[in-house]
Order: sequence, then C-alpha cells, then structure tokens
Amino acid sequence: MNTTYDVRLWKTKVYKGVRKTGYYVRWSVAGREWSEAFQNSTLADSFRSELVAAARRGEAFDIETGLPVSMRRANREMSWYDFACAFVDLKWPRVAATTRRTHAEALTAITASLLAGTRGKPDDKLIRHALCRWAFNTNRRTDPQCPAEVKAAMAWLARNTRPVSALAKPDVLRAALDSLTVKLDGTPAAPSVTSRKRKIFGTAVEYAVELKLLDANPIPALKWTKVRTTHAVDRRSVANPVQARTLLNAVREHGRCGPRLVAFFGCLYFAGMRPEEAVGLRKSNLSLPDEGWGEFHLEIAEPHAGKEWTNSGQNRDRRQLKQRAVGESRTVPCPPELTALLHWHIDQFGTAPDGRVFTGERNKGELPKGTINRAWRAARRATFTPEVAASPLAATPYDLRHAAVSTWLNGGVPPAEVAAWAGHSVEVLLKIYAKCLDGGAERLRQRVEAALGHRPA
Repeated sequence: MNTTYDVRLWKTKVYKGVRKTGYYVRWSVAGREWSEAFQNSTLADSFRSELVAAARRGEAFDIETGLPVSMRRANREMSWYDFACAFVDLKWPRVAATTRRTHAEALTAITASLLAGTRGKPDDKLIRHALCRWAFNTNRRTDPQCPAEVKAAMAWLARNTRPVSALAKPDVLRAALDSLTVKLDGTPAAPSVTSRKRKIFGTAVEYAVELKLLDANPIPALKWTKVRTTHAVDRRSVANPVQARTLLNAVREHGRCGPRLVAFFGCLYFAGMRPEEAVGLRKSNLSLPDEGWGEFHLEIAEPHAGKEWTNSGQNRDRRQLKQRAVGESRTVPCPPELTALLHWHIDQFGTAPDGRVFTGERNKGELPKGTINRAWRAARRATFTPEVAASPLAATPYDLRHAAVSTWLNGGVPPAEVAAWAGHSVEVLLKIYAKCLDGGAERLRQRVEAALGHRPA
C-alpha cells in the first residue's frame, strides 16, 4: 500500500441541479484530486470531518483510494503487510534514523511469522531483504530503482500475510512474539534487542486498536514470559586507567589512521562522551586553555544509521543530544591530559572546513564507523593476550565511556555532577553503573576473615 501525508482539503461544493441539490466533498492526495457526492449537507459534513480529523492526527492517506488508512480498512481485514507499511509511514517523520532501522528489523521478524500461504513463496532471504530494506523504508518502497525481484516479493507479501485481526488469536500472537526472541540463525537474540523489538510490536498493536482493526490490545492477556533484561554495565567490561591508556597508545600505532583516532578515543575515556557525540565535535564546541582543565559544550550527536535511513542521504544522522530537546546543550569538563591530546591532534591534522575535529583520512565529511571499529579491534589484539581479548574487557569503543563514568563515581565525584556530565538522570546513572561502584569489597572480606578467626599473615 502506497501512502502519503501530502493532503489538501477544500470546502464542500454545493451543486444545485434542476431536480435536486448535490454536495461534493473535495480533497487531494499526493496532487491527485478526489471528490465524493452526498445527498445532503449533513452526510457531506460528517465525511469531510473524518478526513480533517485523520489529517490533523497525522494519519497517512492511501494514494490508490485517496482515503485515510483507518477509513480504507474499516472492514477490519487489513493485511498485516499493509498495516505494517502504514505504521512505518506514520512513525517515519517523527523518529531518528536509527529508530527507523530498528522498526524495520522488528517488523520484518514479525511479518515472517504471519505469512498466510506458501504457494509461489519467494526465498526467505529475499523476503527479509525486501521487507527490511525496501517495504519498511518509506523513502525506498516506491523507488523506481527497486529491483524487479524485490517488487515481486513485496507484491506476494501484500497478498499472503494474515489480517491484523488474526493477532486476537493466542497462537498467532504467540508466534509473532516468539519471532522476536531469536536471530536469523535460530540462536537466542540478546535480551535488550528482544525487549526493544517487543516494545515496537506493542506500539504497532496499539495503533491497530486505534484504527479499529482490533477491539483491544491482546498482548497483556497472553501468557507469554517476557525476556528479562538488565541495564547495568558488566563490571568486567570496564578498563582501569592503566589498561585504557595502554589501549590508546596501541591505537596510535595502528597504521596511518591510528594517530587520527587517539584523541577521538580519548574523548570517550577522559570526557565520557558517547561515540556519536565525539564524531560530531566541532572546534566551536571546545573551550580549551593552552594547558590544564578545559570544557566541552556539546550540542549535537551524529549516530550512524546508514544512508538509506537518513533524510540527508548521509550515513550519519545529525540530531540533538540523546534525551535532550533540540538546541539543548551539555557541558563536560576536559581534563589536562585530554586538553594536551586535542591540541596535538588539531596541530597535526587541523579541522574540516565546517570545523569538524575528527575526520577520516580520505573522507573529510565524517569519521567512518568502520574505521573506528577496525582501529579498536587492532588495539585490543595488540594490547591483550588472546584470553583477555576474548573477554568483555573494553570490547567496544563505548566501553571507554563506561570506564570514564565508573572512574568519576569511584573517585568521589557526586552522582548529580556525574549524571550531568554523562547526560543521564541520577536514577538512570545509578541503575546502569551500580555494579561498577567500588564498595570496598576487599575490606569487607578482611572483616569476614577476622570474624572467622583468621589472623592476617
């Protein structure tokens, strides 16, 4: 189903004929004009009011029929595929590029569990590709460059998915929920991934209730065990200062791009930045003396999403800071060691024309995600023994941020200040980093030994 938000409505037109008077509601969808005739003004006004209400609440209109999705599918037999496309279109203008991609991944898994037939069924891999990369991407679904086999797969899916109303059946709903708990190879998905996708499914089902495709949300009544998730950082992943500095030195030795990345990783460790915040850092965000403590004034983040999901067509989505309003900034202190590292970086490599501090060797527009990850993996291999490299210790660049926040807390910085620097609430901060706080475990063990009658050696 092709939908759009390009809708215009005009006043009801009254046509006075010789024998009777007609009332015409007129509107346009994606530039195409539509009209509906009524015998009296009451019916015409009622119909027009429904169109106006749908447009005001941001509902998509079907290009083929000119009607809002909710009106087009009043018969309650809307296929899951058509509904999922309408849900994607509803959310697309209001969510981040990374969220768009997550929506597509979740809906792809659910759709694969709601197939109604197998005759003429395309290959499973092609179905997943058609759904995730084309059907559930508002910008690409009607792209003239869409491959013929993908178009055929989407047409088959439109004809062969169960109606949304089938989710009221416990066995169908349970299969849909179970599809979110496994990866493509059949192994269990990470609890955090399952939880995130389940929330998306729940939101979609609530939208189906809003469209009167379901009488009520059937998920709460289903006896289905939720996957338990934890938001706490694994203490084993947190590097100590010696390990962190050793890793930064190893990054410096990584080929030609390594020296360009030392200060980038330093921002994650010494200033607790998220990678997407450090990537978006401009010279105007720096307030640095020649030496000593400085400050960062963070304003934007550039998470990597992929060019097919962003409005700009770039791999990174330029957005406000996480959990911040547009235009809201955050001030973070810059320790003397990082101040010196940033001065060295700018002296060596300068900045991009737009003031960007960190760029790739060839691409001056952005620092590629692949370059960051390759350098980090190489640094871990050069620093750790094979046994340690196989552990969670500093497994990803993001773990440097975890190390920074843990160090601040264990160093005695008040949680309120740490939360402000890290961009968290105090409640979330303590929930995430509770396991990383040094509770004096060694002293407590010594007390237990003393209570058991052991004498210190």
